[in-house]
Amino acid sequence: MSAPSDPISPAERAEPVVVVPYDPEWPRTFEAVRARIAPHLGELAVGIEHVGSTAVPRLDAKPIVDVDVVVRRDEDVAEAIRLLATIGYVHLGDLGVAGREAFRAAPGLPRHHLYVCAAGSAALRAHLTLRDALRNDPELVAAYGALKRELAQWYRDDRDSYVEGKTPFITAVLLDVREGARRQRRRER
Repeated sequence: MSAPSDPISPAERAEPVVVVPYDPEWPRTFEAVRARIAPHLGELAVGIEHVGSTAVPRLDAKPIVDVDVVVRRDEDVAEAIRLLATIGYVHLGDLGVAGREAFRAAPGLPRHHLYVCAAGSAALRAHLTLRDALRNDPELVAAYGALKRELAQWYRDDRDSYVEGKTPFITAVLLDVREGARRQRRRER
């Protein structure tokens, strides 16, 4: 059995984990990526979302923009994979995250990670829920930024441990949002 593909190129993997202060250029980088891929996907993409830490104003992050291409249904994913390949994206599979197909970025574009998700998938909901929770809570942004900086110091040369270290925080935010939505629905009944 072969090892899973890695969305990070060997050169990027060799780089240390570096978390930098929020850069107002990140939304423009997202727009540049979106402008490049949107014409090739046409109506197949029902949305192209800026997700991840670079999508949250004032949040420190690794300077790599995360992009989710949203298609209507699971059956559209194969066509999105085909169309993205025509402009240089390399499909890497789901990398262990069901409902999210990962791609190595096409050459010549700003550094980014690209994913394709069907509308309503758990992976897409998690990306959007986390992004929106952070955008709406400055205290959460401060706490997450501090955690990311600390993890980047501890795991400067270990990307996998850096990612694992963020997981409990992310899970807690997602569970808190889900519980808050449940409480709201109960009150509305």
